[in-house]
Amino acid sequence: MATLKALKTRIGSVSSSEKITGAMKMISSAKVHKNEQELKKLLPFRNQVKSIMGHLLETNMEFDSPLMEEREVRNVGVVVYGTDDGLCGAYNINIFKRLLVEISSLRERYGNGVGITVYAIGKKMAKACRRLEFEGVKTRILEGVDSKMGSEAVNDFTHGLRSEFVEGGVDLIEVLYMRFMSMSRQVATIEPIFPVTRESLEGDVSGEENKPYLFEPDPNSIFNEVLPMFVLSMMQEITIENRASEQAARVMAMQSANDNAKKLLESLRLEYNKLRQQSITTELLDILGGQVER
Repeated sequence: MATLKALKTRIGSVSSSEKITGAMKMISSAKVHKNEQELKKLLPFRNQVKSIMGHLLETNMEFDSPLMEEREVRNVGVVVYGTDDGLCGAYNINIFKRLLVEISSLRERYGNGVGITVYAIGKKMAKACRRLEFEGVKTRILEGVDSKMGSEAVNDFTHGLRSEFVEGGVDLIEVLYMRFMSMSRQVATIEPIFPVTRESLEGDVSGEENKPYLFEPDPNSIFNEVLPMFVLSMMQEITIENRASEQAARVMAMQSANDNAKKLLESLRLEYNKLRQQSITTELLDILGGQVER
């Protein structure tokens, strides 16, 4: 009987876990759709900025911007997006593995003496990145910068990165994040942020009507005003994509946990019914045995 009570308690516990994982899956699914809507709202602005940059570049003028300055790479900054919360499967592990590959690649390209600073975003990623410090990699954790930060915090963070690049603190800045492809697929992606390359600025203006443009005050001034907007829109998009990927990974993790809970529940119920049947059979045999003895 004690075994039956223990099984009944365990069944109740697994049943509760199944309900919890199911609820968490629904919450994460709603957050994924919310982030997808934010991306749709951001894309028209980014596309418009790229269109402006494309028209400017078509003038064949030489543009001068400190954000596009290419110099000898001695110090590299790598912004790594992780999560602040758990229960998202191997999400952070996969990003961290990609970071290790990128660090090796940077040392192959620029030599073992290159300085690497990792800007870890998210408590889970910050904890993992601290292990790299013994390999000559510095980890920076900025206050107010996390995986849940809003647009204002993203802008402030981007301004800080821009200042470090312009002032010469770092010669190259990359961003490592999970690109959202679908609910079941997210891809670890590296995007160079500074210096800004001409290739990343060239928008698709082939389908637009070719009109003469009059630039005021001059193309270079407009270019230097629009370029920071392009970088900001890029960082906003990366942040939202990473959030969507995190929630999608959590949906899949909760789905897997829910499926495992259902299988375990079926197994426990089967075992419980077998033991209950054995207990009933034993009691009946005892009753019949007592009657025969009389």
